[in-house]
Amino acid sequence: MKNFFDTLANIWKIDELKGKILVTLGLLLVYRFGAQITLPGIDTQQLAELTSNTGQGILGVLNAFTGGAFAKASVFALGIMPYISASIVVQLMGIAIPYLQKLQKEGESGRKTINQITRWLTIAICIVQAPAYLFGLSALGVPDSAFVLGKGLDFMVPAVIILVTGTVFAMWLGEKITDKGIGNGISLLIMIGIIATLPQSFVQEFISRTTNNNGGLMFILVEVIIWFLVILASVLLVMATRQIPVQYARRTASGEYEKGSRQYIPLKLNASGVMPIIFAQAIMFAPAAIGRLFEDSSVGQWMQVNFSDMFGWAYNILFGLLIIIFTYFYTAITVPTNKMADDLKRSGGFIPGVRPGKETGDFLDKIMSLITLPGSIFLALLAVLPAIAVKLLGIQPGWALFYGGTSLLIMVGVAIDTVQQVNSYLLNRHYDGLMKTGKNRKVA
Repeated sequence: MKNFFDTLANIWKIDELKGKILVTLGLLLVYRFGAQITLPGIDTQQLAELTSNTGQGILGVLNAFTGGAFAKASVFALGIMPYISASIVVQLMGIAIPYLQKLQKEGESGRKTINQITRWLTIAICIVQAPAYLFGLSALGVPDSAFVLGKGLDFMVPAVIILVTGTVFAMWLGEKITDKGIGNGISLLIMIGIIATLPQSFVQEFISRTTNNNGGLMFILVEVIIWFLVILASVLLVMATRQIPVQYARRTASGEYEKGSRQYIPLKLNASGVMPIIFAQAIMFAPAAIGRLFEDSSVGQWMQVNFSDMFGWAYNILFGLLIIIFTYFYTAITVPTNKMADDLKRSGGFIPGVRPGKETGDFLDKIMSLITLPGSIFLALLAVLPAIAVKLLGIQPGWALFYGGTSLLIMVGVAIDTVQQVNSYLLNRHYDGLMKTGKNRKVA
C-alpha cells in the first residue's frame, strides 16, 4: 500500500503528467455534465417510463455506453457511438476501396484524411439516428404530454441539430483528451459512461438481495468475489500474447551475414478486442426483426420470442457463435501477417527454422489461427456471462451487464491502456533522474 501511495506522489511530481491528468479529468467532467442536460422542449418529470424501459437488454447496454444520457433524453443521448460506427465502417471499407487503401499507406497525411472522412460519416449517421431516437421516445414510454412544444418541426429540427452537435462535441472532447490528456479519449468517454451506471446497478442489486430474504449480504459478497474473478479473467484475455522469436542478421565487414540481435513478435490471444462483440450485437437485432415480419407463422413467433430476450439461451448461443466468427474475421483484417513477413525480410529479420517471405507469412497466419480459437471462445464466454448470471444466479439485469460482455472488456482494456501510458511516463522519468542528478527534474 505504501508503494501505491508513493507512486501516486511521484505522478504528482511530474508536471507534464500532472497537467495531462488534470486536462483529462476536466474534459471528462464536462462530458458527464452535458449528459445531465435534457433536450429543450422535453419535460424531465415525465421520463420515468423511459428510464425504466432502458434499464436492461440491448437498450440497457446502449444506455450504459452513453452514461445514462440515452434514458434522460440528454443533449448527449446519442453518445459517442455514431463515431464508433463510422470508424468501423471506414475500417471495413478500407479493405475494398482502393482510395482508402492508398490513404492508409500515406502515413500521417493519409491518417488525417481518413479521420476527416470518419467525422463527416459520423455526422451523416447522426442525422439518421437523431430523428429515429426522437420518434422512438414515444415507443419507449414517453407520453406525448412530455413534448412541451409538440412533435412539429419547431421542436424536431432544433432537437436534431442539438443531438448531432452533442455527438460532434463529444467526438471533439475525445480527440482533445487523446491529444492533450492521457489515454485514448474516445475509449475513456465510453468507459466513464459505463462506470457512471455501475453504482446505481449495484445499489439495485443490493436492495434486491437484502429485502424479501433474497440471499442477503452473504450472496452479495459471493457476487462481488465472482465479479473480481471475471475482471481478472478479462485482464488475462486482454494481455495474453504468444511470443514469436525473431532473429536479426547483420552484414559483417567481409560482406557476409551473421546472427545479430534477437527479439520477439507478441501476437495477442485476442487481437480484435471488443469489436467482435459489437459486430455480433448489431446483427442480433436481425432475428427478432425477421420474426416480426413473419409473426403469423410459428417460426416467426418463435424467433420473435427467443431473440428478443437478451438473456435467453437461444439468443446467447447464436450470439456466442457470431462472436467466434467475427473474431476470426476481424483478426484477419487487422493483423496483416503478409506485411509483417515482408517487413521482417526487409529489415534482415527471420524466424528461426522458417524461410523469409511467403513461408514466414504462412507461419504467422497459422499461429494466429491457432491462438485465435481459444481467444475467440474465451471472448464468447465472457460475452454471454451476463445471461448466465441472470439465469443461474438470479442477478438483476442491470448489475449482470458488468459480469462480462462489452461493458467489462471496455473498462478493463481502457484501464490497462491508461495505466500503461502513466507507467511509461514514470519509467521515463526515473531514467532521466538516473542519467542526470538522481532527482526529479521538471519536464518542459
